[in-house]
Amino acid sequence: MNTKKVFKFGNWVPVKMIVAPMLLGIICLMLGVVTNGLFFIPAMLFMAVAVYFATAWHLFSPGGLNIQSRVQDLVVSHISWKGSGKALDIGCGNGPLTIKLALRFPEAEITGVDFWGKNWDYSMLTCLENARLAGVDGRVTFKKASASALPFEDNHFDLVVSNLVFHEVQDVTDKRQSIREALRVLKPGGVFVLQDLFLLKPYYGTSEELVNVIYQWGMKKVNFTRTCDESFIPNLVKLPFMLGTLAIVHGVK
Repeated sequence: MNTKKVFKFGNWVPVKMIVAPMLLGIICLMLGVVTNGLFFIPAMLFMAVAVYFATAWHLFSPGGLNIQSRVQDLVVSHISWKGSGKALDIGCGNGPLTIKLALRFPEAEITGVDFWGKNWDYSMLTCLENARLAGVDGRVTFKKASASALPFEDNHFDLVVSNLVFHEVQDVTDKRQSIREALRVLKPGGVFVLQDLFLLKPYYGTSEELVNVIYQWGMKKVNFTRTCDESFIPNLVKLPFMLGTLAIVHGVK
């Protein structure tokens, strides 16, 4: 009997972002009935927000356009590495990118780190279960840590990757510091592929400024690629706070 493997990778749109505006919309609608329509406009606005995030949730999921997995694949596609040594996935969530690395590079030792905060439906236990289902649990380890303070010595990894993490780090004001921390644990000659909302100027400045700063940290090669322009990303989720400012910084230390 065939048994389908069910991975629990979660969704970048938390369910509460759908449920909360929907409930507020219902409340406003009820208030509108008893106030001769006074709350009908905010009811419509809340409902529109709920519909938007529900649609985004579907598009990100495997049952929709599977955008989450395809965005993670962009990170993997930019990796130029022989695959022997140690790799780090920063902000691994429930481990989808970590597992992709393990499958792509069977000779590598892969470590995934995440803070696993209460705002997301992610956990180390789920990572371990997903790794077991993928058959890579013998080569993958997971640790709890903040991207701003990685529990590793300098020059420890041969490859460092990350996907949509640094803008979420709450314990640093300058989001670029988490990038610098990621590069600290990378060996000289090691490869980095980091994807985030790098086109958000309030966080990272212009792309030229960001690249120059990373060069100043001692990198040998730094490239900047606008991944928000990928054809599989629909306009609906190209708002700045979604995927409209998505880009990859990649290169060699």
